[in-house]
Amino acid sequence: MRRISIGNGALTASEISLGCMRINELSEKAAANLINTALEEGIDFFDHADIYGGGKSEEVFAQAVDMCPSIREKFIIQTKCGIRQGYFDFSKEHILEAVDGSLKRLQTDYIDVLLLHRPDALVEPEEVAEAFSILQSNGKVRNFGVSNQNPMQIELLKKYLNQKIVINQLQLSITNTGMIDAGFNVNMKVDGSIDRDGSILDYCRLNDITIQPWSPFQYGFFEGVFLNNDKFPELNKKIDELAQNKGVTNTAIAIAWLLRHPANMQPIVGTTNVSRLRDICKASTIELTRQEWYEIYLAAGNKLP
Repeated sequence: MRRISIGNGALTASEISLGCMRINELSEKAAANLINTALEEGIDFFDHADIYGGGKSEEVFAQAVDMCPSIREKFIIQTKCGIRQGYFDFSKEHILEAVDGSLKRLQTDYIDVLLLHRPDALVEPEEVAEAFSILQSNGKVRNFGVSNQNPMQIELLKKYLNQKIVINQLQLSITNTGMIDAGFNVNMKVDGSIDRDGSILDYCRLNDITIQPWSPFQYGFFEGVFLNNDKFPELNKKIDELAQNKGVTNTAIAIAWLLRHPANMQPIVGTTNVSRLRDICKASTIELTRQEWYEIYLAAGNKLP
């Protein structure tokens, strides 16, 4: 597994992360097998959120690895907070309470990266800054980031924060390429020219913020996977062709497409299938050519100007 710099040196980690959203559905033994497989494949970055499984996913993770200080050092643990039942909450009080809850469930004294989940329209950045400073000074959180935020939302936080934003977790896959499309269709009256996210891809590159693509196999908003899907015949034909040529599975090609981008993204893969995880990790052993990357992009139904 190749390793990348997160946030321009804040961390060095595996270029693929294991998303732990659904490990609450696994037995402790199955969860341990999944996590150990990830480690064997070179994955050391594990993505959580306080809402995953209602908090149970964090608990299962800690129980599965028999968490203790010596074992804790094997992992880079990221978790997220801010989503509550029916609303979003970036208040100082909630951030501090959420982190304490995650620490307890994960059976650890610190979190490597804390992300603010979905933007809170009522955010008071001064409160976020206070919470982050408290968490950093007491050693509970070492690095900070956001999820699903645009440049101006990040700039608003940065005005008050003493900490660097090192990660932005965003939806991105071969079939969800809005942040890429807008860059192709500058100054054109076509749907692809609509900038829906404030040029977040370029912004993150300029500011050394690592993008973590979530749902890298999904199309739409949790509508399903595009691989082996009759809705995407040309795309699957191209992916399967490349997979055969390179001796990997279609899942590896889908992730390799993201890894090929020079932004040095870190895809979050949420599979709970051990065999599938091993297949996905092979993406780190190959590199698509520029032409192959574009062929996949076009096969997904995109058009170049």
